[in-house]
Amino acid sequence: MDLLIDVIKDTIIDSARIFPFLFLTYLLMEYLEHRAKDKTVRALKKAGPFGPVVGAIAGLLPQCGFSAAATSLYAGRIVSLGTLMAVYLSTSDEMLPILISSQASARTIGMILAIKLITGMVAGIIIDTVGRLGRKKDNEYHIHEMCESEHCHCENGIFKSALIHSGKVILFIFILSLFVNYFMQYIGVSGIQYVTIGESYGVIVLASFLGLIPNCAVSVALTQLYVGGMLGEGALIAGLLVGAGIGLMVLVRVNRKLLDNMKIIVLLWAIGLAVGCLVKALGISFI
Repeated sequence: MDLLIDVIKDTIIDSARIFPFLFLTYLLMEYLEHRAKDKTVRALKKAGPFGPVVGAIAGLLPQCGFSAAATSLYAGRIVSLGTLMAVYLSTSDEMLPILISSQASARTIGMILAIKLITGMVAGIIIDTVGRLGRKKDNEYHIHEMCESEHCHCENGIFKSALIHSGKVILFIFILSLFVNYFMQYIGVSGIQYVTIGESYGVIVLASFLGLIPNCAVSVALTQLYVGGMLGEGALIAGLLVGAGIGLMVLVRVNRKLLDNMKIIVLLWAIGLAVGCLVKALGISFI
């Protein structure tokens, strides 16, 4: 019972931290829908090639709120898939605070951040380039379609509409996070340590799958294992690249295209795994 109470408290706190990001994002989207309409949306889309660059830089900030915001913007097709992937890959979650508190060297922190930043930028630009070359028709899911599918009563004003959007998403996140947090508390950091110690390619694969769990305990555990010398650079990078914070939860909730969501998750995992294996193959050291 004490464990359950602690999990509920932590989940409420985590959800409360995310809510402002979601609300401001939906408020922006409502403004674009009701005030600026298609003209502003087209202007935002013209930023195209620079979207992944901006997204990768913003994702480095140690918080998961931006990945949630970027996901909502992608669901409304304000930002591209490449920009979304850049944010996911560069999102650092709890990694940076753990490294700093552990007095990791500037070289270690700099190399990890650089790999995440470069991976996000390069992957995002390639994804957008391939997407533009392969696009045959304009069948995009626009902001007003998402608004209608959410039945948000937009005629009552953008603040109420944004509040309804945010409330629906945060409720979904709270329920799912409750189960995830309970599971993570149950197995504990020691459980993650038991299955991830080492630097074989098998450990890299496992770390990449663990990174998909939308919980900061994974990034905390992987970072602590690396700092303690029990995990190699390849596994660390694979897990951290795949860890997109709360973004994947929001993606499943707000993006109604199931195959699109599956493609994004698989692509994210494949990129993280590939870069992690490359780091090991090249013998790259962060120390």
